[in-house]
Amino acid sequence: MMIGGERLQSIWYDRNADTVCIIDQSRLPHEFEIIDLNNLGDACHAITSMQVRGAPLIGVTAAYGVYLALRDDPASLEQATQALLATRPTAVNLQWALQRMNQGLAATAVEQRVTQALEVAQLMEKEDIAICEAIGEHGAAILANLWEAKRESQSALNVLTHCNAGALATVDWGTALAVVYKAVAAGVPVHVWVDETRPRNQGAALTCWELGQQDIPHTLVVDNAGGHLMQQGKVDICVVGSDRTTLDGDVCNKIGTYLKALAADDNAVPFYAAVPISSIDFSATQEGIPIEERAADEVSHITGLADDGLVKRVRVAPHGVAISNIGFDITPARLVTGIITERGVFEASRASLQQLSTALD
Repeated sequence: MMIGGERLQSIWYDRNADTVCIIDQSRLPHEFEIIDLNNLGDACHAITSMQVRGAPLIGVTAAYGVYLALRDDPASLEQATQALLATRPTAVNLQWALQRMNQGLAATAVEQRVTQALEVAQLMEKEDIAICEAIGEHGAAILANLWEAKRESQSALNVLTHCNAGALATVDWGTALAVVYKAVAAGVPVHVWVDETRPRNQGAALTCWELGQQDIPHTLVVDNAGGHLMQQGKVDICVVGSDRTTLDGDVCNKIGTYLKALAADDNAVPFYAAVPISSIDFSATQEGIPIEERAADEVSHITGLADDGLVKRVRVAPHGVAISNIGFDITPARLVTGIITERGVFEASRASLQQLSTALD
């Protein structure tokens, strides 16, 4: 991603310092800070505290977490895996990454595991960049075709997204926002409607920040505005990410995604999920997806930049109120126009995704 005119990733390995560097997303958009992960505890904390977030980035961070753990204790593979598995339950990339690390390391001699773990983690980092760029290219073709049908009647193609599925959710490029970035690069004039995404406001804090860095026109809206915008004909397409997609094409994503899909279906607006294949759980049905419920204070409190220039946290709900902070919902396949992957665009159906699964074997 471009930040202040410089190309940066969300995570990378600094060979000179032998440390893993991340952008601390919990401080954005008011403060930009790069921090080091030096051990397993740092990696686990980065995931649970959402210093890193987004399914693909969580997976790569977990892979580096295994390396950091083995660097301290080459015999700690099982303990490191269990600690990292406990950090976030919903994003399937976490499990996928740890399975891949274990497959590559279980048969490796203990004294060689540190070197091997670093090599695999770095490979996963590079692969994620290429995968997300390919997702963007396949999705950009959809936006380009849609723009050809609408260019005579409007000045820009209006895309609505939910949460942050940009470069900050991956190593680079992103998933849903990669589609936007590649479409803009191809000459499609895009305007993005950005849902605020309560309670952590990833849309307001992260998506708006990313789009601003890229000089892409965008407008922040409250989460409940999407349906109204669609009724008014102001949304041409919805593109979201996914933390876990089932073989049937059901899309698990940030809470509120399902409501956007319902509104899109009612107003004949195409609704796509941009998904790396690693986020597709070919063994899962929607009933088997664990839905994370996060801490109540994410809802009862809000953090922002005060008029005095200081970042402050304030309470917005009464003391003692019962709070449910469900982190994700599931959009059924019947509401999904298509699944954009690095291998192309697939129908949100078992038959179509089964063909993809077979092609991977």
